Amino acid sequence: MSGLLLRRARLDGAVHDVRVDGGRVTAIGADLPAAGQVIDLDGAVLLPGLVDAHVHLEQWAAARQRVDVSAARSAAEAAALVAAAPHGPGDAVVVGQGFRDALWPEPAHAAVLDAALPGVPVVLVSGDLHTAWCSTTAARLLGVGDPTGVVREHEAMEVFARAGGADPAVVDRWVLDAAAAAAARGVTAVTDFEYGDLVAAWARRAALAPGGPPLRVRTAVWVDRLEATIAAGLRSGDPLPGVTDAVAVDRLRVGPLKVFVDGSLGTRTAFCSSPYPGATGPGAHGLLRTPADELAGLLRRAADAGLDRAVHAIGDRAVATALDGFAAAGVTGRVEHAQQVHDADLPRFAALGVVASVQPRHAVDDRDAADLHWAGATARAFPYRALADAGAELVLGSDAPVAALDPWDGIAAAVHRSLDARSAWHPEQHLDLDVALAAASGGRRAVRVGDVADLVVVAEPPAVVLARDGAAGLRSTEVLATLVGGRTTHRSAALA
Repeated sequence: MSGLLLRRARLDGAVHDVRVDGGRVTAIGADLPAAGQVIDLDGAVLLPGLVDAHVHLEQWAAARQRVDVSAARSAAEAAALVAAAPHGPGDAVVVGQGFRDALWPEPAHAAVLDAALPGVPVVLVSGDLHTAWCSTTAARLLGVGDPTGVVREHEAMEVFARAGGADPAVVDRWVLDAAAAAAARGVTAVTDFEYGDLVAAWARRAALAPGGPPLRVRTAVWVDRLEATIAAGLRSGDPLPGVTDAVAVDRLRVGPLKVFVDGSLGTRTAFCSSPYPGATGPGAHGLLRTPADELAGLLRRAADAGLDRAVHAIGDRAVATALDGFAAAGVTGRVEHAQQVHDADLPRFAALGVVASVQPRHAVDDRDAADLHWAGATARAFPYRALADAGAELVLGSDAPVAALDPWDGIAAAVHRSLDARSAWHPEQHLDLDVALAAASGGRRAVRVGDVADLVVVAEPPAVVLARDGAAGLRSTEVLATLVGGRTTHRSAALA
């Protein structure tokens, strides 16, 4: 590709020209000679591109098309929201998105959906993606045997996949549109943890996006596809087979193995040392999906095959199990979520070289659920500052559609844990802005010569915005341009 000169970019408080060649930053200085394209930033701020370390892109894209039931305060309200939404007799399944039942006065049940929409196949997807709630008609159609119509964890994820119903070509367009919207918020790369054959899905999407998709995408491999992935000779970082466009080859790569240790707070299946209030029996402490010895075997198998490792662990016992698995396997990787961590486990992240992949928006969305279901244990919930102080490497994500695919929202939640007039929830766990920005940028703290030219241009320095307008101002950060490998993936009309 030809060169690019970003004229009058503000970096580290000073204005410089920035030269990009071959997809990398090659020079930073004053009055650099122009060769190729020139974009005058006129003093706008140039930052490292933002990375969402944990998304479910197909679910996020579909959620943008679904009935939003996130505001429902009861099962009846959720059913009423679906009943009031437009849908026709041609809809195979009516799908709603985002219910959060942790504080509801009554449980979700098929009968509630049946009463509001008699005979209509309805599936509601929980906000945390760990529960599927089906009407009786949908349960019959999708093979759900539980008379309540409610299934959790892996069975729920299979229901989501079957309920989607849209033609793959339509879904692919939705995904590419969602990726473009993410680029408009400064996102240059994501790790996609969608359930299914992501290698095939993204190879198919590459053919629909001449010049490559607007993001770098690392495609996760779930355990049920581990052996097929190994047999295909695919390693993390490899280009996706079947992709031929040079830009798409650069942007689409095989990602990590994903293993679940537990469930979620919202579904009360996060595996915790304290029992859930009022819970008895085997599930009182949540759900252990993968014990440490089995986890260690999977991690070793992946490492031997050249695959990176990402382990879902939310409750404190799950996090300890994940760290035990990494230690037993003698490999590094990431713990996804780490929403509850015992003090004794905080330094183990750095000692084992395990990254904490966290989603700060969850701390503010789930504060009330945590106060109820993790009563007495919230001092170790979403412990971002404690992890950073213990030397852990942090990376930020959204877990979209659990939260919006907007890194500025996550950064704002990391530096101030409140969305409303209430005081911040456990403010001792706030991150400093520079730490949050680095964690949202793949560890990059500034634009330097030699960097891959994954860049974002914003109107003002984030520190200025935060000091003047608080966390709400950060959420509204104006993104003027986004570049991936020196190619523009978003350019605002405000940037001439």
